[in-house]
Amino acid sequence: MAEATEKKPEAEESDGAPGDRKMPLLEHLVELRNRLMYACGALLIAFLACYYFSDKIYLFLTQPLVRAYMLLDAVRGASGGDPLHGRRMIFTAPQEAFITYLKVAFFAGAFIAFPIIASQLWMFVAPGLYKNEKRAFLPFIVATPVLFFMGGALVYYVVAPFAFTFFLSFQTAGGESALPIELETRVGEYLSLVMQFIFAFGLCFQLPVLLTLLVRVGILSSEQLAAKRRYAIVGAFVVAAVLTPPDVLSQVSLALPIVLLYEVSIWCSKLVEKKRAQREAEEAAREAAEDAKSAASG
Repeated sequence: MAEATEKKPEAEESDGAPGDRKMPLLEHLVELRNRLMYACGALLIAFLACYYFSDKIYLFLTQPLVRAYMLLDAVRGASGGDPLHGRRMIFTAPQEAFITYLKVAFFAGAFIAFPIIASQLWMFVAPGLYKNEKRAFLPFIVATPVLFFMGGALVYYVVAPFAFTFFLSFQTAGGESALPIELETRVGEYLSLVMQFIFAFGLCFQLPVLLTLLVRVGILSSEQLAAKRRYAIVGAFVVAAVLTPPDVLSQVSLALPIVLLYEVSIWCSKLVEKKRAQREAEEAAREAAEDAKSAASG
C-alpha cells in the first residue's frame, strides 16, 4: 500500500504524456485493424449511398459545362432559345457510363466519409502523442479538408466554366465547303478532366498546411520562405503547367492562388514563430523564478 501511495504522484506527473503503459505490438495491430474496419465501413456505406444518387451527382458535376455553353452564347451575342438545345454527352463503350457512375460514387463517398476516416486515423495516433503535440497537429487536421473544399469550390464555380468556354470556342459552324466542328463530350473523359481540376486545386490549397507545419517543427522559417519568394512564384507556374490542361487560362487560374497561398503561409509562419517565442520566454522566466526561489531557500 505504501508503494502504491508513493507511486501515485508519479503517475499524475506523467499526465498528458503518452500512455503510462506501453502497448505490445499485437495490441497495436488489433487497434489498427479496428480503425481500418471502421474507416472502410464508413467508406463503403457512403459509396453505396452515393451510387444510388450517382446520376444526380454527375449532373451536378456537369453544371460548369452547362454554364460554359450559356457563357459562350452570351459572348457570341446569341439571344433567346435554349443554349443546351442539340447539346449532348455521349459514351462510346457499353460499360463507360456504368464505370463513370462507379467513379462518381467513389469520389463522392470518399469526400463524405473523410471526416470519419480522419477521426479514426486521429484516434489511432493521438494516444501516442503528448498534449502539446495534439494541440499542434489538430488544427492542421481540421484545416486540410476545409482548404481542399475551398480549392474544389474555386474550380467548380470560377475556373471550370471559363476553361470550358475556352475549349468550346474552337467549335465551328461549317459552311458550303467545310464541315462543322462540334463538341460531343464523353462522360468518362469529362469526369476525368473535372476530377483532375478538383484534385489539382485541392492539393495545391494544402500549401499553407504543409509549410506552416514545416515551420512549426523547425525545418523552415518565415525568413527562408520570404527569401525564396521569387523561386516559389516560378515553381507555382511550373506546377500549374503540369497539373492543369494545356491552356493558359487554367494554368494562370491555378498559379495565382498558389502564389497567394504562399504569402498566406509566410504570414501563418510568422504567427507560429511569434507564439513559439512567447512560449519560450515564459518558460525561461518560469525557470529563472524557480532558480531564484531555490537559491533564496538555500
